[in-house]
Amino acid sequence: NNQLYVNPVNCLLYLSKYIHESCILELDIPENYKVASSLNTKQQNVFTASNFHELADSPIIASPTLQHHQFKTKNILFHLWFQGESKPDWKKLETDFTKFCNEQIQLMGNFPVKEYHFLFQILPYFFYHGVEHQNSTVIALGPSYDIMRSKMYDELLGVSSHELFHTWNIKNIRPVEMQPYRYNEENYSNLGYVAEGVTSYYGDYLLYRSGVWEDEAYFKTFNDRLQRHFDNGGRFNLSVAESSFDTWLDGYERGVPDRKVSIYTEGCLIAFMVDVLIRENTNNQKSLDNVMQLLYMNFGKKEKGYSEKEYWENIEKVAGRSFKDFFNDYIIGKKPYEKQLHYCLNYLGLKMSTTKSEKVNESNCGFKVDINNVITHIVSTDTPLCVGDKILSINNYSAETNEQLNGWLKYFENETLEISILRNKKMIPIQLDNEENNHYPTYSISRIDNLTKQQNAAFLSWSNQKE
Repeated sequence: NNQLYVNPVNCLLYLSKYIHESCILELDIPENYKVASSLNTKQQNVFTASNFHELADSPIIASPTLQHHQFKTKNILFHLWFQGESKPDWKKLETDFTKFCNEQIQLMGNFPVKEYHFLFQILPYFFYHGVEHQNSTVIALGPSYDIMRSKMYDELLGVSSHELFHTWNIKNIRPVEMQPYRYNEENYSNLGYVAEGVTSYYGDYLLYRSGVWEDEAYFKTFNDRLQRHFDNGGRFNLSVAESSFDTWLDGYERGVPDRKVSIYTEGCLIAFMVDVLIRENTNNQKSLDNVMQLLYMNFGKKEKGYSEKEYWENIEKVAGRSFKDFFNDYIIGKKPYEKQLHYCLNYLGLKMSTTKSEKVNESNCGFKVDINNVITHIVSTDTPLCVGDKILSINNYSAETNEQLNGWLKYFENETLEISILRNKKMIPIQLDNEENNHYPTYSISRIDNLTKQQNAAFLSWSNQKE
């Protein structure tokens, strides 16, 4: 499909002395093109922005094939725009989006903007990405044929809820280092675990709390967070605060294997633990909700940036207890999460379990691969394999797919393997032991049988479920 897609911050210039002046943007596009954007319309294909900040933060899709649906809830008009091969189920989308939009607005008290636009770029191949803006978000997903089906539809809901929560957390509630935002230099901050981590937690959690997701869908997402945490050896090397600062150095690329952690994954688990600890210390009367409300009221609405110190002071104010040890252990330190996770899950009547990975390459050989059999993780440096190697064959038998790879590894279990790999465009033969082991166990959470009265009360309060 033909389209014009513009992210203005990447291509429109500004002069410092004019940055606060209003802007007019005119699109030279065919008459049959529709335009998806949060910018105000002056006349057909002519748009206005109050200043350069608004212009830079307002992506545009123009296309003759845009599909559009809108709905109103809490007096806010929401737009759903789909570009690309897709068959949106508008009734299903509106039902689910209304639930989590309402839950988010109710949590934060009001919505910072009058209208909001979800701009979906639907692709024919696998893809997952989302970027937040003040009045909109651009979300790229694929493949087209799976968008309205279970797993990918849950991904669509998850990223949409995540990006919507950014309307408060980062577009309004901003670290002091990013207030005001500077386009001409890096905006270094240790608070990525709040900006992205807290947003990741609430993006998933509010889908659950609003009733869009039931136990199975939410637990599945939480399990994925746990798996990503425990699979990443970077948790022993770089703290989440250091990794937050590091985001400006190499973006969201993994870079050197196991060097750093994900501000999304670690930040999400930290937010969960903080939420539970606040609930425990206040007999379920207060939570991380109250912290976010305070940040919005005292910083977001006043266009004032918050510091890391102020963030934790607000947590301690709501919880009525010190978080000094927690901060030292898990934010600037690298203390393992297991014990604290078990404690917090148990408070809610949940438990974390591990099982042996069903994939032989993970459990026995200690490496993970993507769908193309390219190695993404290795459990130890004491191996001839490297991240980025592509597995070609096992004992001279082709291993082009994950199924073939594991089929042959299972067949040749407890044997020394002759493996052919592709590294830097060269085919290299290596030997590898395939002995039974338990590398990369699978992590999952579930409800505890026979909850205590206290656990049941805590779970119902946290999940917003009835008896």
